[in-house]
Amino acid sequence: MHTQTIFELSQEAERLLQLALQNLDTLKSMPIAMLDSTAAAITGEKNNVLPLHFSSRGVDAQKAMLNNELRKITRLEMVLAIVGTMKAGKSTTINAIVGTEVLPNRNRPMTALPTLIRHTPGQKEPVLHFSHVSPIDDLILLLQKKLCDDDRGKLAQRLEIDKDMITLLERIEKGEAFEKHHLGAQPIFHCLKSLNDLVRLSLALEVEFPFSEYAAIENIPVIEVEFVHLAGLDAHLGQLTLLDTPGPNEAGQPHLQKMLTDQLARASAVLAVMDYTQLKSISDEEVRQAISVAGKSIPLYALVNKFDQKDRNSDDEEQVKAMISGTLMKGNISPGQIYPVSSMWAYLANRARYEMTTHGRLPDHQEQRWVQDFAEAALGRRWRTADLDDIDHIRHAADLLWEDSLFEQPIRKLIYAAYANASLFALRSASHKLLNYAQNAREYLDFRYQGLTVAFEALELNILRLEEDMALLQTRQCVVSDEVKHEVEEALNATDEFMAQQKGALQQAISHVFSRNNILDLAGIAPLNLHSSEPEAYRQLVLDDEGQAQIVLSKICASCEQIMLDAQKKISRELALRFDQLESTLARSLNEAMRPIETRIKEQLSHAGFRARISFPAFQANQLNVNTRALFNDAIEMDNRQTGQQPGAGSMRETVARWLNNPGWGWEDYVETRTRYVIDVAQLHDKFKQHIDQFCEQIRKALAAQVDVSVTAGMATFFAEFSLCLTGLQESLRDSLAVRQQNEHSTRALSQLLKQSITTATWIQEDTRLLRDDIQTLFAAEQP
Repeated sequence: MHTQTIFELSQEAERLLQLALQNLDTLKSMPIAMLDSTAAAITGEKNNVLPLHFSSRGVDAQKAMLNNELRKITRLEMVLAIVGTMKAGKSTTINAIVGTEVLPNRNRPMTALPTLIRHTPGQKEPVLHFSHVSPIDDLILLLQKKLCDDDRGKLAQRLEIDKDMITLLERIEKGEAFEKHHLGAQPIFHCLKSLNDLVRLSLALEVEFPFSEYAAIENIPVIEVEFVHLAGLDAHLGQLTLLDTPGPNEAGQPHLQKMLTDQLARASAVLAVMDYTQLKSISDEEVRQAISVAGKSIPLYALVNKFDQKDRNSDDEEQVKAMISGTLMKGNISPGQIYPVSSMWAYLANRARYEMTTHGRLPDHQEQRWVQDFAEAALGRRWRTADLDDIDHIRHAADLLWEDSLFEQPIRKLIYAAYANASLFALRSASHKLLNYAQNAREYLDFRYQGLTVAFEALELNILRLEEDMALLQTRQCVVSDEVKHEVEEALNATDEFMAQQKGALQQAISHVFSRNNILDLAGIAPLNLHSSEPEAYRQLVLDDEGQAQIVLSKICASCEQIMLDAQKKISRELALRFDQLESTLARSLNEAMRPIETRIKEQLSHAGFRARISFPAFQANQLNVNTRALFNDAIEMDNRQTGQQPGAGSMRETVARWLNNPGWGWEDYVETRTRYVIDVAQLHDKFKQHIDQFCEQIRKALAAQVDVSVTAGMATFFAEFSLCLTGLQESLRDSLAVRQQNEHSTRALSQLLKQSITTATWIQEDTRLLRDDIQTLFAAEQP
């Protein structure tokens, strides 16, 4: 890499960032009306929403973002944000990337605060630095006073109190300060667990946790450790750092969605960890929305974790990539940047190879539980303690487990590249953030400047008309809500008809399986060889051989399961297509409903001399989470439990097999052992028909509930964002009116200030485009 070129580009990026920060200071000194209070009035919140760009809060937020880019440019630091839901395996993935356990693996929320994990060559044992602990110490004092007045028994009713929480309560009662440095994995785990417990305790005692104190990335905890995969590589210009972000569903805290958005805005790139078993869940949807917004200015990558849980009927690697890229992420990420993996297998293989290299053998499996997990994953469920003493075999098993984890590809294509090109990633991130700022600043400043040049009466008239337009928006919202409700009802009615057809087809196919001729054919019996010529002969199949009876049941099982599998695939495809069409229809209905308001506003402002830029927010079509595979499994699971089966069916094939072979559905009910063997075919058929009725009904109800929730949320977001856009225009006009009501000298001074700021924003935009092009040229040169 050209060191001198990188240095020159970083100097230019630093100059432009400083210029943008000075421009923001100038903007903040201008008279601004009531943007903050208006935004809060619309959303009903103050601290958990993004402010308007150039309100007082908005300017502060943009300054924080640009200062963060300036810090990264100074260090030439590439920050890769790791994002995922609570049980997606985010911590395990980070441990797999680092090559050793630096974060605790728990099935509970552990990321109370964002945490940086920085590759530090030579730092074999992880160390956590938490310099900005004073807000935590202040919180501990508040909690100490609160605990004095609180009944411990009542607290236990509101809060789960384990041994760690008891220790924390004792520390709070003693007033012990929070330590700033923690060396080693266990002390780090204890520190992070204590932070999480403090969040939970604060919530239970109704004391506000100081999250705002940790909005700046330099204030959050930092873990320094050498990444095993990067050890021994040539030193590069720049630094690679992972950012562990709280998922939106961690700890049930409403502030986490905003915290996630804020942290993504500070990253150089985003790596989303998705749960292969829950790809269309609501919590995964929240993460996809957040990274889709961030992906407009920084690169996106995705790890599809738990891919080891796929079976032969699941989508393969290429199908998963295509589905995530197209259906879930709507083209915001390319298939080549999606990696199906098993983070747990990768972590276990890494940990085992590290221990073998460092100590020549694995630790005692009784003392360290991960060794047992490794042995089961690499050696199979029948492993023995003696197997762990075969060093060569363990090395080979660890290598195979690493290969099976599929983690080698993202390590080489993403982590190695991020480390080698960390400085370029930092520069590219800064250039994109600068371009976004410059564009927004120019639009805002142009609009403000135009407000000083139009007639006073025109200003008042346009403010009044915008108020009318906002009232019209409320009216249109009611109308379009009825239209959308009608569209949804039609779609669900059509789906009901489709499901009724599928149920009939299923019943017919299953009836054929249980028909007299087919049952006899499966048994290999000619009609003349029946023990009875009575009409009931085909309702109860009588056989002389127990083994033959078991074979017949196995054949019935295979036929039924194939029918159910084929139905699942067909219904899945059809429902996905139907709801894609519904998504498009709803988005079109919303845009058509708002188009007259948009056209009217633009015409009014244009006549008055304004050039207003209004764009519709996107209706989040992918909020319609129609997970048809999960719906099938849920319906069958419910029926299984009613018939005495164990819950937790893995696949359609396994489920149907258990119907016919387990104690609840198998031999005891349908085969009577006497001198002959009798299969009660009719009873088994009746049970199957009842199940089909039940699972079709459950699909129908679940679809209706999912669509209702998703459409309601999507429309609320659409109208809130559009209202906020109109509010921004209205408040800019009010700012101009307020200035016009002052003396002429103030008006001329502001006009001159606006012109200077517009010129500065234009310079920033033009120079940043040149900087971005130079960075892209270097990126292209670095590609193999």
